[in-house]
Amino acid sequence: MTTTAEGPWGQCRPETLGACAPDQLLTMGSRRARLVLTTTILGSGVAMLDGSIVNVALPRIGADLDADLAGLQWVINAYALTLAALILLGGSLGDRFGRARVYAIGVGGFGVASLACGLAPTIGVLIGARAVQGVAAAMLVPGSLAILQASFRRDDRMAAIGAWTGLLGVASASGPVVGGWLVDFNWRWAFWLNVPLTAVVVVLTLRVVPESRNAAASHRFDVVGVLLAVLGLGAVTYALTIGPDRPGLVPWLIGAVGLLALAGFVVTERRSHHPMVPPRLFANRTFTAINIVTLLVYAGLAAALLFLVLFLQVAAGWSALAAGAATLPLSLMMLLLASRFGAMATAHGPRRYMIAGTLVAAAGFALLGFAPSDPSYVAQILPGISLVGLGLAMLVAPLTGTVLAAAPDELSGTASGVNNAVSRTAGLLAVAALPPLVGLSGAAYSDPVAMASGYRGAMWISAGLVAAGAVVTAVGLRPGASEPGT
Repeated sequence: MTTTAEGPWGQCRPETLGACAPDQLLTMGSRRARLVLTTTILGSGVAMLDGSIVNVALPRIGADLDADLAGLQWVINAYALTLAALILLGGSLGDRFGRARVYAIGVGGFGVASLACGLAPTIGVLIGARAVQGVAAAMLVPGSLAILQASFRRDDRMAAIGAWTGLLGVASASGPVVGGWLVDFNWRWAFWLNVPLTAVVVVLTLRVVPESRNAAASHRFDVVGVLLAVLGLGAVTYALTIGPDRPGLVPWLIGAVGLLALAGFVVTERRSHHPMVPPRLFANRTFTAINIVTLLVYAGLAAALLFLVLFLQVAAGWSALAAGAATLPLSLMMLLLASRFGAMATAHGPRRYMIAGTLVAAAGFALLGFAPSDPSYVAQILPGISLVGLGLAMLVAPLTGTVLAAAPDELSGTASGVNNAVSRTAGLLAVAALPPLVGLSGAAYSDPVAMASGYRGAMWISAGLVAAGAVVTAVGLRPGASEPGT
């Protein structure tokens, strides 16, 4: 059936490539646009909520399941690894078989895996269930943005992405607080909370989201590319994780295998007739530059937020609830300002907001690095975390909107998958590499003095990474570069 922006729910016309036909595209403010936006925000919010809650829960998980730092790293990395390795496949599956369909499958799978996480009797079982969560998230994460890119009018896309980014601040804001409360009661409820939420999202997706796909896409799978991506990321992450506690040749050999596999992935994608990542995407200067910025910014962000909640609990002696609530200003800034900055970037171009945003966020991380071991929240934590929130509110919507606009509409799922893969890989590598760089390994994370020293080093490294994103933006992004082909 033919579907218009205000018509009955259903599919975009089958002859369209990548997006709905012009007369079917959604307009910001319309009833259906609000429903589609709400559905994509809820699905992405579940994954984001889970991540923020798990960070807060790590000390309790470690104590309850008798886990060392490496085990806790893998609670994060098992999820991040499968997500980063398979998110490219998830994005391309949406382009090929239907973005709404793949999104619904991913959300449902995430709920089932969350139930298993909450029932895990050992750290090994929890890590395995987290890996399954990552597989499901690889299908839902790129789908939410690809649905927006395919469903909204071009002039409304960055505003829609800004609203998506800002309203996800609700999940970010509630995650540490809800997570802290649940963790103080029982950390397992932090996972069980996902189950009813994912059920609601699946029903909404099937009822209100129009289906779209790339009708010209091949239905053959890049099996070799998937295997090389998983092997490469897994080996590099494992080498970084075991390196501090196992000196010698073994970590270096494992890391070398990972790097060779990643190099093989690049070669395979260039030669494949049906690649997960079409090389022509990276022929676009804007697409390449924005993904480099994404790598730098999200590496710094993932490491800094992990170390902040650990520092406040281990070194400062705060409760899980208090440590989680400390990040609230970041989320509130995103909620209140991200949509506005997205609209401003549409009107004036994204470059200036991306440069300013990275510099402001870097200043916030640097300020947090000066916090003493017994910090005052108002004097030593609030100013820095507020600056980080302001910087991210300026940055995220222009960054996401620009990277999607730099790709053809028929590859919106793949482009979203690439950018999400870059951000997740950045967090994965940062969480694995930064603890040994700042002198933390084994059970050292539970030592208040060692944690305080490692926290300060992590904050300053994070500030440097994010500031480097401003340099790449200034050099790599031409003024006005926000349309395909620029």
